[in-house]
Amino acid sequence: MGSDTEVHISRDGINALVVPEWAEQFDPDWFDPDYWGERAVPVSSGGRGSAWFIERSPEHWVLRHYRRGGLVGKLIRDRYLYAGEVRVRAFVEFRLLIQLGVLGLPVPKPVAVMYQRKGVFYSSAIIIERLQGVRPLGDVALSLDATRWREIGQVIRQFHDAGVYHADLNCFNILVGETSTHLIDFDKGELRSRTPYRTSWKGNTLDRLKRSLNKAYGEELEREWQFFLEGYNASTNV
Repeated sequence: MGSDTEVHISRDGINALVVPEWAEQFDPDWFDPDYWGERAVPVSSGGRGSAWFIERSPEHWVLRHYRRGGLVGKLIRDRYLYAGEVRVRAFVEFRLLIQLGVLGLPVPKPVAVMYQRKGVFYSSAIIIERLQGVRPLGDVALSLDATRWREIGQVIRQFHDAGVYHADLNCFNILVGETSTHLIDFDKGELRSRTPYRTSWKGNTLDRLKRSLNKAYGEELEREWQFFLEGYNASTNV
């Protein structure tokens, strides 16, 4: 990535990447939800207590701190082993979002990311634009008709055909509007080779999505899932 897509800033003990349009206004305090006061509202769906909606009129942003899940997360909540700046998870996700935007895929635009060293560990955070008029699929799945389920399937196929691996494709990382579908949270995601659509990792991500829907709704969405697969399998021209 070059200076036309990112500006590297080191200030107040943090290292950050900022999109050029926000570089001059950038403030390291942006990554602290307390700095925003009442303008920072915790994300209720899928946020794990580590994400906030930020109102910076006229902009609407999402601030997310990187947190570990599972058993490890209970012991080391927000620290990761530092193995060089190029492998910092926030930086990787920021640059991936830039690439996906260039490919024309429906993802939010990144604003800024940072990491802060703490010995051999680091903590990090990301700020992205908040998409308007959308809700997580996990919140609205029962209200969608067959056409929308097919459209969602087509969008997921579009990502897969572009070789996009999403490490946590669950129903709360798919945001749906009246006619739009976006994917969010590309932590640990990557671009892979454009292999045939039945490649195992693609099937595994679909299985993960199906499990998340079953966890949220039991078996209520079996019919809707078939509509999703119809859209996914129908065409690459989406």
